[in-house]
Amino acid sequence: MTFLELLAPARNTDIGIAAIDCGADAVYIGGPDFGARKAAGNSIGDISRLCDYAHKVGARVFVTVNNLVFPEEREDVHRMMLEAQKAGADAFIVRDTAICEWDDIVVPLHASTQCAIRTADKARLYESLGFSRLVLERQLSLKQIKEIRKDVSCELEFFVHGALCVGYSGECFLSEYINGRSANRGDCMQACRSLYDLIDENGRTLIQNKALLSLKDYKLKNRIPDLADAGIISFKIEGRLKNESYVKNVVREYSMAIDAFIAGQKGKFGRSSFGKAEGGFTPDVNKTFNRGYTELFLNEVKDKWSSMDAPKSMGEFVGIVHGLRRADRYIDEFTIIPSRKGLALSNGDGFSFVRESGISGFRADICHGLTVRCKHIPELADGVEIYRNINQSFEKELGTKPCKRYLEVNVSIHRYDDGRWCAAAKSDDGRYVTCDIPTSGTMAENRDRMVAVFQEQISKKTGHYSFTLTGIDDNSEADPLPFLPAAVINGVRRRMAEELDNSPCIIRPMLNCRERNVHLRREWKGEGFPTAIERKELMRSKYCIRQELGICLKSAGKKVGTGLSLENNGKVFPLGFDCKNCEMTVLNPDLVNESQR
Repeated sequence: MTFLELLAPARNTDIGIAAIDCGADAVYIGGPDFGARKAAGNSIGDISRLCDYAHKVGARVFVTVNNLVFPEEREDVHRMMLEAQKAGADAFIVRDTAICEWDDIVVPLHASTQCAIRTADKARLYESLGFSRLVLERQLSLKQIKEIRKDVSCELEFFVHGALCVGYSGECFLSEYINGRSANRGDCMQACRSLYDLIDENGRTLIQNKALLSLKDYKLKNRIPDLADAGIISFKIEGRLKNESYVKNVVREYSMAIDAFIAGQKGKFGRSSFGKAEGGFTPDVNKTFNRGYTELFLNEVKDKWSSMDAPKSMGEFVGIVHGLRRADRYIDEFTIIPSRKGLALSNGDGFSFVRESGISGFRADICHGLTVRCKHIPELADGVEIYRNINQSFEKELGTKPCKRYLEVNVSIHRYDDGRWCAAAKSDDGRYVTCDIPTSGTMAENRDRMVAVFQEQISKKTGHYSFTLTGIDDNSEADPLPFLPAAVINGVRRRMAEELDNSPCIIRPMLNCRERNVHLRREWKGEGFPTAIERKELMRSKYCIRQELGICLKSAGKKVGTGLSLENNGKVFPLGFDCKNCEMTVLNPDLVNESQR
């Protein structure tokens, strides 16, 4: 059986715990430093608390160390990793290959998406260095994933949801060039979400004030079967800066999708952790932060990938503005013609719409049915398409209806030859405990009624466990059972839960390739520290502005603007077009001239 993993982001321990409760098999979290999200650091104590919680249900915790590490920092990085390993970290997500040299880091190393693994050759290299898992580049097709799968034996991980970097991961220097904030050091300024003008070689402005490098968000929920068939075992959700409600919602939806896929596979696949998430809310990823969705290059088709009109969250389309009027000097009032039946609005809902200069947003002060009252919005007009990016009712549901993760435990009742009674419990991870049942010697007058009481009181939830009575094993169904008050049976169930807690969850072993090719690890010197000012290419991507705008030189045959550049605040970035490989580059204006493009 192949065990599949849903891997969730955790900005902090509480979000990590919420993700596990909603069905995540593993979470990834930053340590005190050296993770690729500078604003998402956590103490070793926090990591220890998360590991303790995760391991109760066989879930795992991966600590991110995916910055490029300067030589003078390596001692601090090494010490931090040893502390995180001692705290219970199950693996490290790593960018800098120098870390491979440290033999006292014994848990698996996963090659971060910042390693820009998008070819079989590069995949083989990282496997040879001892990496147990490769986090593949997001701009890959299923065909490319399958080619990599055939060439390596380590695990493969792939992003399935969340924000997308427009450039190949780990190879974008645009932020660093603009203001010194390096994406390779966890401090990206997200220059791809900025507004640009598109200008041609004659200085004419073709498009003005658009987020021309901003991509929609990834959504591959419906492609879980295809990815599993291609050899992906870990399905990763982006978002270590996202809030708790976002993580809970996305994790729950994808966990249910993976469960549904596994259920139809006749034992071919399972989940890598144990237990089930129960209760809670009805997930809907359209109701939380998104820029619209794309499947990117998975099918080797270039569709509309850009969110150039909406680099921030637009939310779900809810309808059309109708009957706009000025209620008084400061207040607008309008009705929404709904996009679907059953649309319900709440006071405080957040709305957005696209205007010529970009996105505008506002909050609803009062919603009465489909009528909205809000502060005066000058750009609003009848016929404008309205999106809801804050759904107060849904946010309240996320907060008040939490999920809870339970391990299934089967309980059987046995009678010894000497007349004593015992309860035996087996959890779905394979732990087995027994507990004597104290009896007063009084026998139950009604055997069927006593069986029903056993069933009712044993089959409850205690701690992380959901107990189910599977049977009563005595010599004969005609033999009487001891009379046991409900309080006694409840006490037995609680003691079984304590015994299970004292016997740690049997976590499924992870692939660990730390011992592979030690000699090659010693010889490998890494890729160095190229800076933005040294790079002719600041970014390379499968995304192409020409293709997006319908002026592709290769497929459309249009010669509009043979030399194109992006301009922002007086800085001009020439664009390069590698039509042979169907890729676009953003070039360093200090190192390139027109003849080199």
